[in-house]
Amino acid sequence: MRWIDLAHRWAGGLIGLLLALIGLSGAILVHRDAWTIAPHKSDALVRDATQVASAVERIMHDPAGRAKAITFAAPGFGVNRVAFDHGGAYTTQAGEMLVRWNTQWSRPELWLADFHMHLFSGDTGEIIVGVAGLAGLAFVVTGTVLWWRTRRTFELRLLPKRMSRPAIVRHHRDLGVIIAPLLLLSFVTGSVLVFRPLSSLLLGPGATAAIVSAATPPTAPAAALSEDLDWGAMIRKARQRFPDADFRSLSLPRKAGGPIVLRMKQPWEWLPNGRSTLWFAANDGHLIEARDPVAAPLQVRLYSMLYPLHAGKVGGLPYRLVMTISGLALALLGSLTVWTFWFRRKPGRRPA
Repeated sequence: MRWIDLAHRWAGGLIGLLLALIGLSGAILVHRDAWTIAPHKSDALVRDATQVASAVERIMHDPAGRAKAITFAAPGFGVNRVAFDHGGAYTTQAGEMLVRWNTQWSRPELWLADFHMHLFSGDTGEIIVGVAGLAGLAFVVTGTVLWWRTRRTFELRLLPKRMSRPAIVRHHRDLGVIIAPLLLLSFVTGSVLVFRPLSSLLLGPGATAAIVSAATPPTAPAAALSEDLDWGAMIRKARQRFPDADFRSLSLPRKAGGPIVLRMKQPWEWLPNGRSTLWFAANDGHLIEARDPVAAPLQVRLYSMLYPLHAGKVGGLPYRLVMTISGLALALLGSLTVWTFWFRRKPGRRPA
């Protein structure tokens, strides 16, 4: 038991602050749509294919400065987000420019999300976040084991009784065991999203291969991106294929010769951007393939639920508040751990 306590304390002292910052940023991002400042964000969602097609044509009209991707408006956030080679913009659902930026540092909702997911370091930062999530899982398990010895002294407190090391350690253990189920949910979903091979441990053998296969685009002849595409025809074709789905995103090819990707969200899907996907040829816009996630293997459908559970994108405000509690508790536990490990005061000498 001693080595578990020693490993728990040292690991917490080393990465506790990182976990605290990840938890705090996550708690803020859960309510991202509510605090993001953008004109017209309260507009009602436009679902009419003709109006959506008109907006896409307006945004994509200039081949020289054409957008790389469009994330369409959603319920509760009634503006489109457009990504360019440099920076991005918000537009109305009619395609009118509202706000444009050249760097993510102009928009707190963007740099905060980049920190939470990538630590401002791209793929390397994402791996570090994933490792921190796995460490968080170990903290929950070892912390529960250590708490069991002191369970008779359990006392639920929001904050420590006093800022002494014994009081903070006791508060840390008691609060940690109460919040453990929520932390497990956050750590498991976050870690599996970063390290996809872990999905086979969570969802059963073969899950990783099924997920990769579902995300792999169809095989099609390479085609250069045309400057004169009928965007409206693509939107109308997508509406015919998925008549009840909302338009969620439109992306130009990520590499030369690839297809254009249009994603939609059917009413039963949890994933914010949906998995109802259509691929169009980049040279003439003809439909290459459309995939309905209802036909996907069960493991793929379960995997698609991980992000909504992690980010509070399902269940409305009550569930967002639950995930807020998880993030704030992690911030409190991590920050106090670092404080007691590195900055605790030495006890004074007793008088003779």
